[in-house]
Amino acid sequence: MNPRDPFRFQLPGFNSVHSAPVGDSVLLRGSNVTTEDSYITPPRQLPILALHTFTQYLLKSYAVLYPPTSTMSPTAQAEFTFLPLGAIIQEFRVGGHNIVRGFATTDHYLQPYNPYYGATIGRVANRIKDGIIQNLNGREYKLAQNNGPNALHGGKEGWNRREFDGPHTVQRHGRDALLFKYRDQDGEEGYPGTIEVRLWYTASKEGDGDEAKTVLMAEYEVEFVGDECEETVVNITNHSYFNISGGPTNAGTVAQLATDDYLPIDRNGIPTGGLGKFERDVTQPFILEPTEGHIDDVFVVETDPSKIPLDTRPLPLRRLAQFSHPDTGLHLEVHSTEPAFQFYTGKYTNVPSIDGAPAQGEGSSFCVEPSRYVNAINVPEWRNMVVLKRGQVFGCTNVYKSWKSQPGLDS
Repeated sequence: MNPRDPFRFQLPGFNSVHSAPVGDSVLLRGSNVTTEDSYITPPRQLPILALHTFTQYLLKSYAVLYPPTSTMSPTAQAEFTFLPLGAIIQEFRVGGHNIVRGFATTDHYLQPYNPYYGATIGRVANRIKDGIIQNLNGREYKLAQNNGPNALHGGKEGWNRREFDGPHTVQRHGRDALLFKYRDQDGEEGYPGTIEVRLWYTASKEGDGDEAKTVLMAEYEVEFVGDECEETVVNITNHSYFNISGGPTNAGTVAQLATDDYLPIDRNGIPTGGLGKFERDVTQPFILEPTEGHIDDVFVVETDPSKIPLDTRPLPLRRLAQFSHPDTGLHLEVHSTEPAFQFYTGKYTNVPSIDGAPAQGEGSSFCVEPSRYVNAINVPEWRNMVVLKRGQVFGCTNVYKSWKSQPGLDS
């Protein structure tokens, strides 16, 4: 059979049957059942290897999220789904809600209407001015201009459109994790040097009871593995779009950012130089509206470029932003070791109705994209935070925490 043909599986303790293509998506799921009781029911015979492999991922991943318990209510169950394409976060379920936007099948992620839903972004996230690296290995490099005059999110065929190797079930920091890898060859999308990116997803639980936090950690590591040149450029983020309102838009979502320091930009989205204070105080709670007050800016939590190492993982995690919604009781926090983050309220989202699912338009979701400074490679004072030399390692860690409280309660 085609490895992408859909099959169905059901775990006891869940009321619904979930469809997923073999070799396409992998789930981490928590429930009140033990792995011995879990089973997969295909609609027809599957190759033993494919079935065994998927079963192994499913059950191993299940153990990562929650230990078996008989006290967990259905509202506390959580689920993550990942795709090898772009190492995409396809689903992040909390209290019965999927809080990330995405598509049911892989092919939609390759369509032009996809605004990078859930994807790993690289080799360089955000924009490079005029699609030109001015000075690297003593020369200039021209990149694809796929966002007006600029290069955006790794180019026309960035990592969001690349199949990652994995997932592999591994141990990471004493926990079960899923490992995705991708080898970006010298010259892909115009970037010099062959590098390998490794991404570990680790799920855990923080606290007890129905309001325990579901935690997803994404750890990134990039190694220069080629010998074609002496240095290259790297800047990674995840481009998940979040919606915690349970409705078609962000309306009513309460947001609060860690800082009002930001990078002022020109009309093409390139920093004009230096830092500024955002026009309104985003460090106090404010309400997102679907068609008003849009934000699409890079905020800076480490304002001294000399203090930003190439590998930020040894640094303490900082909470970049927090969100809640009074109607659903859903909460989200985004933490990172990275010095900056793009906050985007979805002004330009324009996804048509697909397979009966409603269209997703302006203000339907929001993004928090931890990263380095925009266009850092072309700013002498910033470039060290993104230049990867042979023998060095680039790294960063993002952590997403979500939970559900009683609607209307601030907890």
